[in-house]
Amino acid sequence: MTDAAVRQNIHPKKPATSKRTPAGGAPTAAHSAEEANEPRIDIAAVTELLLGTWAETRHEARELIKDPALWRIDGQPMPEHRERVLGQLRLLVENKGSRRAFPKEYGGLDNNGANLAGFMELVLADPSLQIKSGVQWGLFGSAIYQLGTKKHWDAWLSDVIELELPGAFAMTETGHGSDVASIGTTATYDPDTEEFVIHTPFRGAWKDYLGNAALHGKAATVFAQLITGGVNYGVHCFFVPLRDDEGNFLPGIGGEDDGVKGGLNGIDNGRLHFDHVRVPRFNLLNRYGDVASDGTYTSEISSPGRRFFTMLGALVQGRVSLDGAATTGTALALYIALTYANQRRQFDSGSGSDEVVLLDYGKHQRRLLPLLAQNYAQFFANDELLQKFDGVFSGRADTPAEREDLETLAAALKPLSTWNALSTIQEAREACGGSGFLAENRLVGLHQDLDVYVTFEGDNNVLLQLVGKRLLGDYARQFRGADAAKLASFAARQAAGKIFHGAGLRQFGQSVADRGSVARSVELGLRAEQQHELLAGRVQQMVADIAGRLRPAAKASKAEAAEIFNANQAELIEAARAHGELLQWEAFTDGIAGVEDEGTLQVLTWLRDLFGLHLIEKHLAWYLINGRLSAQRAASVSRYIDRLTLRLRPHAQDLVDAYGFAPEHVRAPIASGAERERQDEAREYYAALAASGEAPVPEKSLKKK
Repeated sequence: MTDAAVRQNIHPKKPATSKRTPAGGAPTAAHSAEEANEPRIDIAAVTELLLGTWAETRHEARELIKDPALWRIDGQPMPEHRERVLGQLRLLVENKGSRRAFPKEYGGLDNNGANLAGFMELVLADPSLQIKSGVQWGLFGSAIYQLGTKKHWDAWLSDVIELELPGAFAMTETGHGSDVASIGTTATYDPDTEEFVIHTPFRGAWKDYLGNAALHGKAATVFAQLITGGVNYGVHCFFVPLRDDEGNFLPGIGGEDDGVKGGLNGIDNGRLHFDHVRVPRFNLLNRYGDVASDGTYTSEISSPGRRFFTMLGALVQGRVSLDGAATTGTALALYIALTYANQRRQFDSGSGSDEVVLLDYGKHQRRLLPLLAQNYAQFFANDELLQKFDGVFSGRADTPAEREDLETLAAALKPLSTWNALSTIQEAREACGGSGFLAENRLVGLHQDLDVYVTFEGDNNVLLQLVGKRLLGDYARQFRGADAAKLASFAARQAAGKIFHGAGLRQFGQSVADRGSVARSVELGLRAEQQHELLAGRVQQMVADIAGRLRPAAKASKAEAAEIFNANQAELIEAARAHGELLQWEAFTDGIAGVEDEGTLQVLTWLRDLFGLHLIEKHLAWYLINGRLSAQRAASVSRYIDRLTLRLRPHAQDLVDAYGFAPEHVRAPIASGAERERQDEAREYYAALAASGEAPVPEKSLKKK
């Protein structure tokens, strides 16, 4: 018997309705679109839509990670977990999972987009496996490929791909994380021996938090200040051997194990330090800067600042992949929580009826369904980011402007998706009660492992500051050379049309007028065009306000200018965050624009509207303070969100089923159907007891006599 048939059997005399959940929540609320006689989504088509441009690769990766050998074992001791993950990397090599990003000449597949798409899926198996593979091929291997030249590829790339050469990515230092330009490790050129001397001059310059450093790494790509002829030419990358074949450190190299961490304990993170370690001139990864045998430095990029950011930009794939992995991990948490909420019953409606399914309660809908809408938006935004990444790294669209846009987009989206992962997984855990706290149901493990995503590959606040500076720069460019009349005109009309280059901030210049019923006016007045107007207008005004407050800095001393900027830093980061939210909303809207099935389009449009109104509600204070919404309309936003969540409730299971997860990907007993079996068993027991005539009577019934 189908689930729908079972539910119909339980309550045969009361037709299901999606119009309203009865007072107190009730078991007659529709649990599926089929029961509600509403349009249903095409689940398979939505799965392909969510998996995006490289859906085929993601399906391949998901098929691979059905193998239990790739799964995380909860509670496994750290030493065993580390060795297990190393063995899992070898399984990836056997299944060509290490080849996608590298040139065919070295056994690769030369497909950058597919590489990251497959990598993101590994979070479903074990986040430690995902990150350790990212260290080996996405950081260590990518540094050799992206920062080196053919001589380096010939020397090391094949061994990196085959895992014959495990390596660490030695950028971060104990004393400097996001501020890479200020790292303390030096690489001083000795023209007499044509060698670089790699040295750690003080404790804070130790390389730290490095995957593969504690145990498995045989070499590292070490970032250091390149010094030649008494001149510091800034941070460059060097290939430095670390260990011999027996696993012992080479002369001059030392290190420590970082030990137990808050998560990702299948990765052997550690520290490295160097005591005048000599490497050949050959080992300078010299794509962007080279040193001749006599010590002369040359680079095709004359600006030290631009050279530095170009080198770091070549490694942007870490942020792109973390955005996607966090999105997939969040989807898993939502699948578990919403599937459980659609089966678990708690409290009756007060009328002596069956206990109520959790998702029939308004609060439960309100706490989870907006997060589902947010996660869908992240999938669409990540696919756009992945397309841009592939365009740049394939060479099809590799221009300075495209690289700058890629870096800005990655810096805008990675903070939102990783922060959202933590808050959503925590909400999902709480929504599952004590069952969510059991390790077997995966939510606590996901939270622990994804916690560090918010700070590695760039601290989220630092990344958003980068985005904010880009927005300010684009804003300023609009007025370069403008006369007073043009500035006045801009102030009057607030710039209809696209405002910032590459930012997609569009204004429709359309007022939102009330139309009779307040609730109805919100539904009609805050549809796609008006949602976009409010979201884009917020970013525009925030950036314009900050630019105005920063204007005195242009004529101030450096110290005073820094003080003015610091006073506005929090607002700038918030503007950048609003910009990222807008990009996600736009991606959601663009992503569903081509959907042809009417039922699917209707439901996904409701979900997109829920996301847009969720963002507007989150920032209602700003909209009220700045006169963008009236108090009456602002109050109605939340009421319409309640209506949308109720409207989407029958579609909740379809929407999480559309993630396309197989049981081997979920591996959470509470989302396996076991909860429905328990509930059915309990109801059958009580029904049989009542039919037997031997059921005890409630004490309250005695008092009525």
